[in-house]
Amino acid sequence: MKIGIPKEIKNREYRVAATPDCVRAYVAQGNSVVVQQDAGLGAGFENAEYEAAGAKLVADAAMVWASSDMIVKVKEPLPSEYDLMRPGQLLFTYLHLAAVPELALALMRQRVTAVAYETIEMADGTLPCLVPMSAIAGRLSVQQGAKYLEKQFGGRGVLLGGVPGVERGKVVVLGGGVVGTHAAKMAVGLGADVTILELSHRRLAELDDLFGGRVQTLVSNEGNLVKSLAKADLVIGAVLVTGARAPKLIRREHLKGMLPGSLIVDVAIDQGGCAETIRATTHDEPIYEVDRVLHYAVPNMPAAVARTSTQALTSTTLPYGLLLAARGFEAAAAIKPELAPGLNAANGKIMHPVVAAALAIPQAA
Repeated sequence: MKIGIPKEIKNREYRVAATPDCVRAYVAQGNSVVVQQDAGLGAGFENAEYEAAGAKLVADAAMVWASSDMIVKVKEPLPSEYDLMRPGQLLFTYLHLAAVPELALALMRQRVTAVAYETIEMADGTLPCLVPMSAIAGRLSVQQGAKYLEKQFGGRGVLLGGVPGVERGKVVVLGGGVVGTHAAKMAVGLGADVTILELSHRRLAELDDLFGGRVQTLVSNEGNLVKSLAKADLVIGAVLVTGARAPKLIRREHLKGMLPGSLIVDVAIDQGGCAETIRATTHDEPIYEVDRVLHYAVPNMPAAVARTSTQALTSTTLPYGLLLAARGFEAAAAIKPELAPGLNAANGKIMHPVVAAALAIPQAA
């Protein structure tokens, strides 16, 4: 199969979908690989390394898309890439279609077979290709939160860990999954006062054991949410419903009860965000203010640590990419059943039931 690796074009997206070692693995399997020039530079991989691994380098994205049977990316195609997609082409990347209906329509129009990293799902509900980026985003959410709480950015001027004799900063984490757990680990490591809100009693018990009483765990309900938000310096939105839009837990009315200069970091922005007042921001302009509360919602947060993120992501996506290249989607899904829910679009139709429901588009029969 002909594999294409275009350069990512989202704002400050420095990750790349394949390292030179990935290219070497594709080529060893008998595939040919086309890489856009400079695609790996942001993650620290030189053009010469790709050529040494057996890739052909081309100057522009159009050449990559036009010559490839399978396109492997990090982030969802942007509008300038929609017309580059071809009928029958296999697209393997993050899609988050529930938050980008125009992309769903483009995939249908172009009749692309689109497999989304974020909905590849094991029998136990684990999302193997989402976990590494969720872990990084969770850790970065606290790192970025600590920065933008500084006064020069409009924050409360609070040091999350405090100092002896001074109250510690308060961090509230909404959701106790991968993002929330890693956010809590970082916040606890900084010495913050941490509260996690989570719906599942089983998960609350696991978190209590994991942190050994160093965090406050609360059942996620309206009362606990309002009380927690009122005390928070930093709120981490870490909720996820696979394939669906994130529920709007933080409503506009809640902001009035929050501390001036407090900060919401909404990691759920890829799926539309869990705050009513949230909108996607960029690495260039990461924050804005509503009702004296700062909002941070950069969808590609892990791009800030592009080398770590690229290595973590490709370690999980490469085995699936190799299988898709060798067998095609249907045969690959028969071997690795977790690939089946990864199929979001094919033959001009939306294939994933939750995505279809989120978009109000009929699912393919």
